Formats: sequence, structure tokens, C-alpha cells
Amino acid sequence: MRRRHLLTLALVGLPRRARPAAAFVDETWTDPGRSGRALPLRLRWPAGDGPCAAVIHSHGLGGNRAGGAAWGEAWQAAGFAVIHLQHPGSDTDTLREDGLRGLRRAAGLEAYLQRVRDAQFVLDELQRRRASGGPWARLRPEAIGFSGHSFGARLTQVLAGERPPRAPAQALERLAEPRLRAFIAFSPGFGERDGLDEAAVQRRFGAITRPFLCVTGTRDDAMVVGDASNAARRAVYRGLPPGRRAQLVLDGADHMTFGGGSGVAERPGSARLLRRAPGAADLEPEHQRVVAAVTTDWWRWTLLGDGAARGRLDRPAGLAPGDLWQIG
Repeated sequence: MRRRHLLTLALVGLPRRARPAAAFVDETWTDPGRSGRALPLRLRWPAGDGPCAAVIHSHGLGGNRAGGAAWGEAWQAAGFAVIHLQHPGSDTDTLREDGLRGLRRAAGLEAYLQRVRDAQFVLDELQRRRASGGPWARLRPEAIGFSGHSFGARLTQVLAGERPPRAPAQALERLAEPRLRAFIAFSPGFGERDGLDEAAVQRRFGAITRPFLCVTGTRDDAMVVGDASNAARRAVYRGLPPGRRAQLVLDGADHMTFGGGSGVAERPGSARLLRRAPGAADLEPEHQRVVAAVTTDWWRWTLLGDGAARGRLDRPAGLAPGDLWQIG
């Protein structure tokens, strides 16, 4: 398959073909505890007015609330409320204003911690809004999941209970979020210098006892801002304790496959030329169909206790001969 170039953001993917947009509402929530930090969100409500589980999704470095549209549309259609969370300081505006140099700064510890606080604030706000009644009363507080791509996957990992070396134990306890029931990390990873051997990854991820799904590809490698190698991405699953863990590795899929839609159309001045892995763009539509189906069943099982969804996860449909699926 021939090599292609694709206009995209630094660490998020573009859908190859435009899809009809599902219904959503864009809002901005303000955190008074952090000098009025304004968080753009995209809210997708499922049909009907009955109780529903919810998923919060975090974009990759340089992305925005339009990220993960392919996943959000699938989950919404399956009956989930989906909240796409945008992180000021490591989003599209940072790329547009400061370019790749700004993104390198945005990949640092301060932006990482701000993302953690963003997630915690959204959970606080969901509790407050649910208590106030109206449509927010539909949300089931015991059935909230969290997902993210790339830098958003790093956020997902720490909220689930990742324990990076050298981080103080008390700080890690404050970062882990007990209100979340299950997780999906699209393009997970960590710094290889911390070790890829069994002992190292088990020390890092062994405390994650809630359901955790890793989604990556054979061509999902490091990007422009010191990102994780493919080996590190695939090592996350090995570090998780056996039980309610799973990993999907798609043959030929690259990093941008898992962005699920980048929102470039909303920020055309922020586009950058990036080289896709050979053949990844051609495979992307089928890869995204598989990911949407598997992740939807993951949420149906882990958030709703759907036994039929758990059965489908034993042998997901649509996998190609070179794909890898592990569960348990």
C-alpha cells in the first residue's frame, strides 16, 4: 500500500472519510477553584430519558473536544452519555499559538496535573448537576467510565491507579479516582527508561484492579513529543493484574488510527503535515469499526454488567489474522 500524508494535529488522528455528525451539545464549564479555568466540553446524550451510564473521554496532546468522535458516536448510539473533555494548555489552541515547541512544553508535569484536576472537577460537577435534577439526574453515578488517547491515555492510567516510579505515594493516592468504574486507554504507554521488564511494569500497573482495556496497533509508535514506543504501549497490559484486563492490538494501525477524529475542521489553522505509517490510512475505516464495536461491548460489560457483551468479548468479530486480542 502506498505511503500517504495526512493533515492532522500532532498526536491525534483524523477520520479518513467524513461521517454524518451525531447530535451533541457544546458547553464550557468553569472551575472556580482554579481561578475560573474554563473547560470546553462536548456532550452526547443517548436517546430517551431513562437512566444511563456515562463515559468521559480525554483527547491527545494538541487535540480538542471534537476528538474521539468515532468512539463517542458509537457509545452514544449504544445508550451511553459521553462527555468529551478539552484540556486548555495542552489542546489545539496551544498548537495553533505556539506550534510544536508549545506542545513539547504542554507535555510536561504541570499540564499533566492540570488534566488530572480537570477530570476530578468534571466528576464533581456531574455529581452536583445530578443532584440538582433535570437531564443530569439520568446519570448513574456507579456506572461512569473514563477513556483517553495518547496524553489522554496517560491521564486514564493515573486515574485508574498507575504508580510511576519516583512519584510520592501520598500524591498517587490523591490522583487515583475512586468514582470511576472502568477504563479504556487508546495508545497507552510510559517512558521506556523506567523499564519494560515484568517486574517494572507490574510495579507500575499492578495496583490497577478495576477493568482496564488497552487499545493500540503494530505501527503505533512514538510521535513528535517524546511519546512512548510501541514496546512500551504494549507493555501496559503485561503490568496489569490478571482478571478484568484486556488488550487489542490491530495489525497495521498507527497512532492516528486511535484518535477517532481530531477536530481539525474546527481549527484549520492548526493543521500539520504528518506521515502516516504505510497503509494505515487505508486500513483505518475497518480498524475504527472494530474498535468501536469492541469498546462498546467493553463498556456494556464493565459498566452495565451485560453478559451478552462479555460473551462477544471472548471472540470479537471482525479481527484480521494479524490482530491480537487478549482478555483476562
